Amino acid sequence: MAHINLLPWREERRKEQQRQLLTMTGLSAILMVLIVLAIHMHYSRLISTQLARNDYLAGKIGEVKKQLTEIRNLEKAKRGLLERMKIIQRLQHNRPEVVHLFDELARRIPEGVHLSSFKQTHNNLTIEGMAQSNARVSDFMRNIAASDWLANPVLDVIKADDKSTDNARSFTLRATQVASSGQTDKGKK
Repeated sequence: MAHINLLPWREERRKEQQRQLLTMTGLSAILMVLIVLAIHMHYSRLISTQLARNDYLAGKIGEVKKQLTEIRNLEKAKRGLLERMKIIQRLQHNRPEVVHLFDELARRIPEGVHLSSFKQTHNNLTIEGMAQSNARVSDFMRNIAASDWLANPVLDVIKADDKSTDNARSFTLRATQVASSGQTDKGKK
């Protein structure tokens, strides 16, 4: 049998296998680097997309906050306007009462009594004037008590006027304004 030396062939085969192994290892390493790079790029793109979404949402949140501030300011202005409207409506409702009050005062003043000052605070009235005698002041207070628009007359001060020769008296009295029953019914309707 012939002797064939297989050592060089095996040696070459081993070298070829090592080259193939190194080539496969190199290609695998390159492939792994490419895969890692692709994954990194993919995640970078996802992160940048999410950051863009976050920026968009932050911008929208800022717009909504501005709108909420505007809405609060508008609601505050609305409340102010509603309060003003209520005051105007109350004044409109009370406007005829002033006319009735002065008319009632003119009707209830007896002869010999002259008013010099009239002050109204809410429903409280302060009336100052001159009268020919104490009896005239008493008549005026009785007339106020009998009125539908005025009630509770209380005399604060009555004194003789030293400057006057006809024995005139200056007086200050308080009364309360009340609505008549017809006016109260109109206000309810």
